[in-house]
Amino acid sequence: MKVVNLKQAILQAWKERWSDYQWAINMKKFFPKGATWDILNLADALLEQAMIGPSPNPLILSYLKYAISSQMVSYSSVLTAISKFDDFSRDLCVQALLDIMDMFCDRLSCHGKAEECIGLCRALLSALHWLLRCTAASAERLREGLEAGTPAAGEKQLAMCLQRLEKTLSSTKNRALLHIAKLEEASSWTAIEHSLLKLGEILANLSNPQLRSQAEQCGTLIRSIPTMLSVHAEQMHKTGFPTVHAVILLEGTMNLTGETQSLVEQLTMVKRMQHIPTPLFVLEIWKACFVGLIESPEGTEELKWTAFTFLKIPQVLVKLKKYSHGDKDFTEDVNCAFEFLLKLTPLLDKADQRCNCDCTNFLLQECGKQGLLSEASVNNLMAKRKADREHAPQQKSGENANIQPNIQLILRAEPTVTNILKTMDADHSKSPEGLLGVLGHMLSGKSLDLLLAAAAATGKLKSFARKFINLNEFTTYGSEESTKPASVRALLFDISFLMLCHVAQTYGSEVILSESRTGAEVPFFETWMQTCMPEEGKILNPDHPCFRPDSTKVESLVALLNNSSEMKLVQMKWHEACLSISAAILEILNAWENGVLAFESIQKITDNIKGKVCSLAVCAVAWLVAHVRMLGLDEREKSLQMIRQLAGPLFSENTLQFYNERVVIMNSILERMCADVLQQTATQIKFPSTGVDTMPYWNLLPPKRPIKEVLTDIFAKVLEKGWVDSRSIHIFDTLLHMGGVYWFCNNLIKELLKETRKEHTLRAVELLYSIFCLDMQQVTLVLLGHILPGLLTDSSKWHSLMDPPGTALAKLAVWCALSSYSSHKGQASTRQKKRHREDIEDYISLFPLDDVQPSKLMRLLSSNEDDANILSSPTDRSMSTSLSASQLHTVNMRDPLNRVLANLFLLISSILGSRTAGPHTQFVQWFMEECVDCLEQGGRGSVLQFMPFTTVSELVKVSAMSSPKVVLAITDLSLPLGRQVAAKAIAAL
Repeated sequence: MKVVNLKQAILQAWKERWSDYQWAINMKKFFPKGATWDILNLADALLEQAMIGPSPNPLILSYLKYAISSQMVSYSSVLTAISKFDDFSRDLCVQALLDIMDMFCDRLSCHGKAEECIGLCRALLSALHWLLRCTAASAERLREGLEAGTPAAGEKQLAMCLQRLEKTLSSTKNRALLHIAKLEEASSWTAIEHSLLKLGEILANLSNPQLRSQAEQCGTLIRSIPTMLSVHAEQMHKTGFPTVHAVILLEGTMNLTGETQSLVEQLTMVKRMQHIPTPLFVLEIWKACFVGLIESPEGTEELKWTAFTFLKIPQVLVKLKKYSHGDKDFTEDVNCAFEFLLKLTPLLDKADQRCNCDCTNFLLQECGKQGLLSEASVNNLMAKRKADREHAPQQKSGENANIQPNIQLILRAEPTVTNILKTMDADHSKSPEGLLGVLGHMLSGKSLDLLLAAAAATGKLKSFARKFINLNEFTTYGSEESTKPASVRALLFDISFLMLCHVAQTYGSEVILSESRTGAEVPFFETWMQTCMPEEGKILNPDHPCFRPDSTKVESLVALLNNSSEMKLVQMKWHEACLSISAAILEILNAWENGVLAFESIQKITDNIKGKVCSLAVCAVAWLVAHVRMLGLDEREKSLQMIRQLAGPLFSENTLQFYNERVVIMNSILERMCADVLQQTATQIKFPSTGVDTMPYWNLLPPKRPIKEVLTDIFAKVLEKGWVDSRSIHIFDTLLHMGGVYWFCNNLIKELLKETRKEHTLRAVELLYSIFCLDMQQVTLVLLGHILPGLLTDSSKWHSLMDPPGTALAKLAVWCALSSYSSHKGQASTRQKKRHREDIEDYISLFPLDDVQPSKLMRLLSSNEDDANILSSPTDRSMSTSLSASQLHTVNMRDPLNRVLANLFLLISSILGSRTAGPHTQFVQWFMEECVDCLEQGGRGSVLQFMPFTTVSELVKVSAMSSPKVVLAITDLSLPLGRQVAAKAIAAL
């Protein structure tokens, strides 16, 4: 008989009662090779014929089972065929379909093309929907049966449905395939959610507790599918987290003016990477704040730390609260953190002693104000601390009783900052005397540093500086004025100039600089600061045109300084005087050196310079500092003597208002300006002391010791102690500045690789990550672009990648990569901008953009691999071997970090595909495991988007990585191609 179609062939087999294997042999004769059984819809046709009557046809069903067992039909075609059946009233047919599902629902696989694997995902989603509908229908019938008094039949079928559901969903592989299907077909997933709700309503009244709990378990599993990647276990066994501690100390010591948002993001990243529970995370932040307060040197640093702890950190926690999922939970976590903190009595007692008040009380009040703690919690915690303080060592009441605590002063200074900003907005020409009174008060005692610290901690310092620049600009010149307004204008100019210098030196010149506006005139102070003001790491040329203004102005200024008994104020153009003073000083110096002027004349001139406005003395010393650097040892004496003359105060009756206060600020400015040059020339100048060290963290390196020794020593001490202190942070910063990023990073990585004890290496990683935060972007480029490729491509270094240091290095590399990648779209922090950038290497030549010349990295790879087909140069790379999600997202590959990441993942891909295994292969596995552990999901924003798609199939061959969750985590599921790659890898597991 000539068979025309599939249906006829099945009917003939049934009529002639062929056995299953006979049927299979004959089918293959009827249908010669070419079309597959799936294309012919064999599973569909068999089920259609088997389900014609009220009960299923057992013979045709046996053909289907044989086809499944002998893999004539794919699992996806069978699941699709089953999900088309919707007459749930035919019990026997439903049970037969459930039995067929039972054959394979917990061991689905597919070894075909990616499209077939995606087909399996979709079919499984349809089958899940069908199972839910089937369960709902069975539950409905059971309810009707209970009402009619015949429950047994319905209960049996419901139990069967729930059993298949549980069996299908308990496999992680199936849930991973469903996760992909959900992203492929969002509408089908919505239908599943509706079915789940409907089923829940029906089962709510079910009396059988076993069936109800089984149904609830299935519901939980289905609901967990969309979030199956974001579940991470938190570290409950650890109590100290040195990274959080160091990040806080670093920010409090070096970056008070930094954006709150970037600190929040950095802390959130650390919390996520290290899986830190929220209460312990908040506790670590408070611990670091108290340690910073206790350690901070007296003076400005102490005020900065107070502002950081009591003004900035509560704001940081408010933003962290927004990141956390529930408001209530977060306030409970903060309360829990304070409960832990109150147990650290010695730390709190020491902080109270240092600050001369109950620190915890103030902190609790601030947290209460910001809504971080409920009123009941605040009162409860305050009472506990009060009881504790009764047993604290009593302070000597006499000496400190009348001193107001800094915390109170800082908290009061914050609203004052806002008021001053409003005052500064007013028209300066209307009431200059009133404004002068306000500024005069700011200069007294430590008011200025208090206000600046409060402004810095609350993000108002930039607008504060802007207002003073505008004031300074307004007072540079006044026309047709009498003596009184002229002296007020001179004072306003001087105070604003000194304040701005002080701000630039204390908080960095970036705070002063305005955003570049095309066509707008740059204010005088900005121009002077950028071109004439000495700063750390900035070398000035004393012959620069900025120090050589119009000669007629210089001559008239020299004449004015030399001939008159005191500085004239009326119609004085102060900006011109400040720019001309450098050339005038040169003239005066030359005259002195050539014997034209005697020392008495020099004294008179320097008294004139500093007698009325201190800013002239600051400008003069700024040039002298640049000038002294260029002189030989025997030529410096007169220049240094002139600096000495300018630094001392003038004892005269005829000075302007607030002279003593201005001189104090001037001296601290001059001391900072001269520090470098005095150290280099081994000279000492005694600046009038205010009793407080103005430069506490300056000159920390021990003399005559190689910096490599200093680096290894300080790292060993920090590692032994288990946390980084403020002084160490400054030493690391200085060493990074002196040695450069490559030297710094390379030597610290060598120290890490020397460690052999697991707990030491983990601690080292936590500390190194926080030390690298000094300049995370540049360190990451060096680590991923130079150091790691060097270790991975040189077989003589592979031994150093063994466990535990290898695991630790992989962890550190991933943490650095994630931090840099998440933050490099934002701006570099002020402390990172301040450092002089050295080009560690031209990344364009290291990783060329065009595929014409082989890159240095690829040459490294090819020289180390005997397989000719391996990635020897970019020209040999077909699109398929290096295509990654980042290319489909069109990520900018001119960005050095993106290039370095892309090339590191190419290197990883080549190591996984090579024939040689060793510690370097193991290292790659640890690196990928850490990526998976730290990432919420391998989406668009992750570093894993740079991994070539082909790496996924290589990775699943590594036993530790062959899990569905890992595959989901490392592929970009937002892309259709990413979903195909993931489905193919998971379906083959």
